[in-house]
Amino acid sequence: MKYINAHALKKQIHDANEIAVLDIREHGQYGENHLFFAVSVPYSALELEIERLVPRKNTRIVMYGNQHEDEVVKCAYAAASALGYNDISILQDGVQGWQAAGYATFSGVNLPSKTFGELAEHVYDTPRISALQLQALLSDDGNKIVVLDGRPVPEYRKMNIPGSICCPNGELALRAGELAPDPETTIVINCAGRTRSIVGAQTLINLGVPNKVYALENGTQGWYLADLPLEHQSDRLYPPSIQDKNLPILQKRSAAIASRYNVQAVDVAQVQQWLAQTDRTTFLCDVRTPEEFTQTNLPAGVQHTPGGQLIQATDEYVGVRKSRLVLLDFDGVRAPVIASWLRQLGWEVYLLNNPENLQMTAPAVSPRPVLRHTTVLAGDQIASFVAAHPEAKIIDTRPSMQFRQLRLQGSRWAIRPTMAAVVPEDKDTAILLIGEHPGKLQILAADLEHDGHTAIYCACMDNEQIRHSGLAANTNESELPDEQCIDFLFFVHDRHQGNKEAARQYLEWETNLISQIDDLERQTFSFE
Repeated sequence: MKYINAHALKKQIHDANEIAVLDIREHGQYGENHLFFAVSVPYSALELEIERLVPRKNTRIVMYGNQHEDEVVKCAYAAASALGYNDISILQDGVQGWQAAGYATFSGVNLPSKTFGELAEHVYDTPRISALQLQALLSDDGNKIVVLDGRPVPEYRKMNIPGSICCPNGELALRAGELAPDPETTIVINCAGRTRSIVGAQTLINLGVPNKVYALENGTQGWYLADLPLEHQSDRLYPPSIQDKNLPILQKRSAAIASRYNVQAVDVAQVQQWLAQTDRTTFLCDVRTPEEFTQTNLPAGVQHTPGGQLIQATDEYVGVRKSRLVLLDFDGVRAPVIASWLRQLGWEVYLLNNPENLQMTAPAVSPRPVLRHTTVLAGDQIASFVAAHPEAKIIDTRPSMQFRQLRLQGSRWAIRPTMAAVVPEDKDTAILLIGEHPGKLQILAADLEHDGHTAIYCACMDNEQIRHSGLAANTNESELPDEQCIDFLFFVHDRHQGNKEAARQYLEWETNLISQIDDLERQTFSFE
């Protein structure tokens, strides 16, 4: 086990070689303060996520957590090593050591992408419109105007500007013309906050569409802060197809933007050669819609990365800085546009010609441990199990907010990094693990078996199943205080739950990002 200090890590982050900086704390801890280029790989799901985010086993990896939780970092180190990763260092004194060395940490998520969005608005002077200005335009039936929501469908359905149509940013280059065929129609792009509004609007401007285009300033949050009503569970979605006659002009626009940002195309032979390299990492990214991805028989090594989200949340799909990205789309419209933004974000990115010819060996997936003392129960078996094992320790490993809402009487909440505090000392005592994800339950059961426990039972249950289990349940939320909910980021949640002050603070945080980064972090981005 080797350690690295903050100054050495800072040099590695900005040198020419690939590196994966992994924050192994839970989502809530990560979102409160983390390194600018860190990727979230919580210890609770490490084996489920790391091979997707860091596919090459000899990648240079630096892990960190909190200084006072060094044991959790050591456990994460051991778990990654067991999967075959062989170049791992631990940041000395964790995130606190980084701060003590004089380097900044950041709250929030998707920091590089959101900072880039703020910089892009300044560089391009992206036209914007306020919520009240937009509301006035929408109120006049004489105006030709369409509001396109650049978020994925599930986000759009949570809350949206009245009358808006969901067209995720990655689909704008292909489908915006179908939604605003009249060049006299003004197009307004919105998201929840700022980044996707800016990037979406500037995408259409960069493509040279004839329409007037604006970003809605501060998105749905700005709309809500202006005391304007939002819709919920809307179902106005982008058109599933476009007219064939429009495809050539769209391809021409996208080819021009690829040329402008020097995005190169490569063939299948070149990609296969890259994939065989042992000293570089190549990610294959399908930027199309979820429906298109599932309908196409692509090799297992191709990751679905919806184009708009690949820009907005690159760190959720790519865990290795300075790696190589290859995009594909089958239409020659979307991938070039997404690639143009990723180039400006600082990535080495290419377009794959003729992706239908791609053949590759499926990436090796590490085998899951064989469980010898674990029994999987169905939800309808829980009542009889509890009756037969009144001494059993019930440990609820679902997200903390679900546990707060409803849980079985007598259960305790714990996830992987906190499990040691609640498991019984007697290794033969029956343990019932309740969770929402079978993979996470399998990891926890393997940990318990490794520690010598001999009677482990697992069951996937949600609140509805608990409610109908016939067992006593508890709804007292105060039993789990906020400080113990390390998996939950209150910082992001509160702004979506009617808390106007939280929304204001979030928008202030977002607009201030560019004043917090240092010169080396700023130099990562490249604008023409």
